[in-house]
Amino acid sequence: MASELAERILSYLDQNGHVDTFDLASVFNEDHQKVVGAVKSIEALGELISSETVTRKKWTLTDEGKAVASGGSHEALVYNFIPTEGIAQTVIMKEVPNAKVGFSKAMSAGWIMVDKSAGSPLVKRKVETITDTVQEHLKAVEKELDEAISDSIKNDYKKRKLLQEIIIKSFVLRKGPEFTTTVTKLETDLTTEMLASGSWKDLKFKAYNFDALGATPEPGYLHPLLNVRTEFRQIFLEMGFSEMPTNNYIENSFWNFDALFQPQQHPARDAHDTFFMSDPATSSKFPMEYLEKVKKVHSQGGYGSQGYGYNWKIEEAQKNILRTHTTAVSARMLYALAQQKEFQPQKYFSIDKVFRNETLDATHLAEFHQVEGVIADYNLSLADLIQVLHDFFSHLGFKKMQFKPAYNPYTEPSMEIFCFHEGLDKWIEVGNSGVFRPEMLLPMGLPEDVNVIAWGLSLERPTMIKYGYNNIRDLVGPKVDLKMVMESPLCRLDRN
Repeated sequence: MASELAERILSYLDQNGHVDTFDLASVFNEDHQKVVGAVKSIEALGELISSETVTRKKWTLTDEGKAVASGGSHEALVYNFIPTEGIAQTVIMKEVPNAKVGFSKAMSAGWIMVDKSAGSPLVKRKVETITDTVQEHLKAVEKELDEAISDSIKNDYKKRKLLQEIIIKSFVLRKGPEFTTTVTKLETDLTTEMLASGSWKDLKFKAYNFDALGATPEPGYLHPLLNVRTEFRQIFLEMGFSEMPTNNYIENSFWNFDALFQPQQHPARDAHDTFFMSDPATSSKFPMEYLEKVKKVHSQGGYGSQGYGYNWKIEEAQKNILRTHTTAVSARMLYALAQQKEFQPQKYFSIDKVFRNETLDATHLAEFHQVEGVIADYNLSLADLIQVLHDFFSHLGFKKMQFKPAYNPYTEPSMEIFCFHEGLDKWIEVGNSGVFRPEMLLPMGLPEDVNVIAWGLSLERPTMIKYGYNNIRDLVGPKVDLKMVMESPLCRLDRN
């Protein structure tokens, strides 16, 4: 069969001169890999043909994407399930497939709303009709008519696991110096019979490469932090969160401190705790109307607060630093959310590096990852925060947890989060949490009845707990044993 296909390929080349194997598979109505296999067998016979590798990218639907293309997007299913009089959210979550993602996307699109005016909250339709753009796009991809769909939209569908990008490798074939339309198998062994009869003179032998050395392929390895980061990210996505952009390691003090209602005399803004930039040392692009509101609430108070009563200086806000937390990113996202014509509840998360001028020890680094979750919605409270934290950490498989009251300049109330480390045989702090203060939210322009709950934890300390490391410097830094990365087990978060 392979020999027959090889001869068909040679015959096609004889008539046409050159051809792409991808097109050839369509002409022969054969699987592309079978055609490539036949090409490789021809190449083993000598210089009958020459081949040039060609790669192309193609978007295809995942199994979940195929289901959306045929039955509708998750958000459309949620919208269509809601009757005119409304329905309880618990019923939606129970009856509609992928309801968490669908509910979040439908809320973001402004299709539905939560009506609390009648006592028991009801989810109702906010618009009379909808256009299921997601389904239309996926159908276009399925029919290979997706040229008009932007890459950013496709990448968004890729994050939702509706699309996948595959690379197709093919070969452009041409006639070689020894081209012929017949396939003659090369001999691999010189036998005594060939020598005795002299038939070896008319035979073609496969070339031997006496210099070839066998190389052991070296597989790639994932660092334990990357394993845990992947698990964390998946948990956030399953809980309906959207990922925030965290590509700016350098922030100015305004977004990192002032926007968070952190006073300019706070110890965290000292060089002993923060890395300040020397070039460029300052930045001056701010939303000026918002800056004036922040200045006023710091120096004079407002929104029911007395403020700090000091002379707020823009020179301090302009100083560039290596960000000390990704809450600076959350502040930018909340400000952008407040600028929308109509507020829509949102759930954000981020996992990226932050920098602190810390003294290095068994549980502290100067550069580490912060995992942050933020929820903005109407009338959230401390009870909602505790419930979300229990839900989040139960996904991680952490059973021994404690919450302790704490103080943060930008949250009130605030709680520290502790987990028990079996290796160290003690409780270690893994994160902080709280409800963002009105002094932070109201200057942004968010409605007064909108509250924001948030929590942040390190990526390194939960990794230490799950992998049993007693010293963080064995996990990150110049003393890490690369053999540890190669031999580290798979991440098992014991997720519920």
